[in-house]
Amino acid sequence: MDETLTREPGLAKEMYDGVKVAGHHCMSVFKMSLGYASQSAAVLLLTVLVIGGLVAFTIRGRKQKGSVTRPPTPTAPRLEKGQPREFGKWTPSDFRTPTPEAYPDWSLENTKPLPYRPFRYGPKYNVTMGLRTLKHEDWIELDNHFPRFHADKKRRIAERGAKLSRTAPEAYPAAVELLEELTEYLPARYPSLYKRTAVGLDNLWSGESFDIVARPLAEDPMQMCARLVQDDLAIMIEKPDGQYYLLAGCIVLPGFWRLTDKIGMPLSEIHTSGDVPQFKEKLEKGMMNLFRRLKPEEMVGRHNYFFQVDDDLGWSWSVGPEDASVNGHVGWNTADKGRAIDHHQFRSERQTLRRLPKSGGIVFTIRTYFHPIREIAEEDYVPGRLASAVRSWGDDVSRYKGKEKYADVLLEFLDKKHEEQVARGLDLSREEEVRAYPY
Repeated sequence: MDETLTREPGLAKEMYDGVKVAGHHCMSVFKMSLGYASQSAAVLLLTVLVIGGLVAFTIRGRKQKGSVTRPPTPTAPRLEKGQPREFGKWTPSDFRTPTPEAYPDWSLENTKPLPYRPFRYGPKYNVTMGLRTLKHEDWIELDNHFPRFHADKKRRIAERGAKLSRTAPEAYPAAVELLEELTEYLPARYPSLYKRTAVGLDNLWSGESFDIVARPLAEDPMQMCARLVQDDLAIMIEKPDGQYYLLAGCIVLPGFWRLTDKIGMPLSEIHTSGDVPQFKEKLEKGMMNLFRRLKPEEMVGRHNYFFQVDDDLGWSWSVGPEDASVNGHVGWNTADKGRAIDHHQFRSERQTLRRLPKSGGIVFTIRTYFHPIREIAEEDYVPGRLASAVRSWGDDVSRYKGKEKYADVLLEFLDKKHEEQVARGLDLSREEEVRAYPY
C-alpha cells in the first residue's frame, strides 16, 4: 500500500480528506441523535470507514499496477514559450552543458548498439514527430560499431569531400561552437576512447589528434565534428523571416538523401521537397513551434526506421547511383524489386535536437543503426510486430518508404519467423512486459 500511496500522493490525500470529512459528519449525527454516551459507537464506525477506504484504495492501486499497457506514442514535450525576441537575433545564453558522467562500463570491443526497434503494431500508422525528452549526458551514443562508421566516413570524405560537408559563413560560429561542445563532451563521456588535450582532443583508438584552436582550422568544422562521432550532423540557423535554414552540415552516411539537394533550404522545404507524408497537415506547425521554443537547457530526440535492400551504410546503391537524378530526385523509383531477404537491412535513425547556447543554432544529430533483417528477426516478438507495422502503412507512407519494392519478400519472411516463435512457445501475452517502445 505504501508504494501505491507514493505513486499517487494527490489521490491518496483526496481520499483521506474525504474520509475525514465523512467521519466528522458521522460524529455530528451520532451526537445529535444518541448523545455523548454513544460517542464510542461513532468512533467505531469512523474506524470502519477509514479502514474500508484504505482497503478500497489499495485494491484500486494494485489493479492499476497490474494493468500493463504499451506506452503511448511519444509526443512533443511541453516547451514553454520564452520571452519574445526578434527573429534572426539571439542573445547568448549563460547556460553551460553539464559535464556528463562516463558511460558505464563502455568498451569499444564489447558495448553493443542499443536495440532500438521503433515500430508499433497496426492496424493504424500514426504520423507524428514522436519526440521524447533527453538528458544532455545522453546526447551522443557510441558503441562497438564505431570502427566501421569511422572507416566508412573516412573513405567517403576522401572520395566525395565538399559534396558531404558544407558550412555557410553565417553558420560558421555555430559550427565552431558545436566542435567545442563535442570536444568537452566526448572525453568525459567516453574516456577510454577520447582524451582532452590543450588544443582539442585525441582519439586513443585511431591515433588521430584534433586541434580546435588553430586558425584557420585544418578542415571544415562540421567535417571535423563528423569524424569524432557515429552521427551525421546538421545546424539550422534562424533568419529574420522566422524560418530555420540548413546552413551547416556534414552528412556522410545518409542512405537515401544528399546534402547538396537540401543545403540552404528552410525547414519546411526540406521536408516538402522530400515528399515527407502528411508534413503540412500534421507536422509543420508543431515542428516550427519546437524550433522557436527550444532552449539550450532542453534536448529532445526521436526515432524512425526504413528498409534497405543492400548493405552499404553510406549510400543505398540499390536505389541508384549517388549522383544520379530522375526528374530531380533519386529514390525508390529506380530500385530493384524483390531482392532476396539476405539483402534486406533494417535501418533506424536516432535523431536529437538541441540549441547551442552562444550562437542559438539548432543542432540536429542523426545516428544510424544498421542491422540485417535476419539478425533482428531472431529477437523475440520483433518479426510479428514489424510485419504488423509494415502492413499498417498508408499509401503515402508506403510510397515514401519504398514498400512496393520489398514488401512481398520481407513480409513472407517475417510471417514465417513469427510463426516459428509462436510454435516454440513464445508467450505473446507477455510482450508488454518484455519489450517497450522504442526497443
